[in-house]
Amino acid sequence: MDLKATILAEHSKAQADKIVQYVSRDQKRFNALMKIFLEGEPLEQQRAGWPLSYCVEAKPEWVMPHLGKLLKLLERKDVHNAVTRNIVRALQHVTIPEAYQGDVMNLCFAFIEDPQQLAAIKAFSLTILERLAIAYPDIVPELKLIIEERWPHETPAFHSRARKILKRFK
Repeated sequence: MDLKATILAEHSKAQADKIVQYVSRDQKRFNALMKIFLEGEPLEQQRAGWPLSYCVEAKPEWVMPHLGKLLKLLERKDVHNAVTRNIVRALQHVTIPEAYQGDVMNLCFAFIEDPQQLAAIKAFSLTILERLAIAYPDIVPELKLIIEERWPHETPAFHSRARKILKRFK
């Protein structure tokens, strides 16, 4: 399969599933998809993100060598929101190494505080912060405070995840 051509041919759930089926059989294929996501043209990055996030969910260990580059991409303000959304979606399924935990927390807090940020990015960020709060209970008060401040302005997706967090960390 020519991954780049397949990514550009169509943007649909069926196409994403086709790419996932092909890529999830071999880490070299995963690495090729990751290369397109990290280094491709903007449209290639956007479209590679969806199947990539599904592959990471199935094989989280395969993304570990690429985490540093993904976080650098996540810090950039000039990427399409689909890139950010799919990185954060993928990070929900990864055990984040200690060396990256501080950066990930800072990024996720910034995402949930940003009134302009997309609902999905905020919801995924809440899940990541919930998981990190187990290892870092000192972030719980800040997380609760931001949830309470943002509550009146947020979407049902935010409310659903935030409710679970508030219940867990009473």
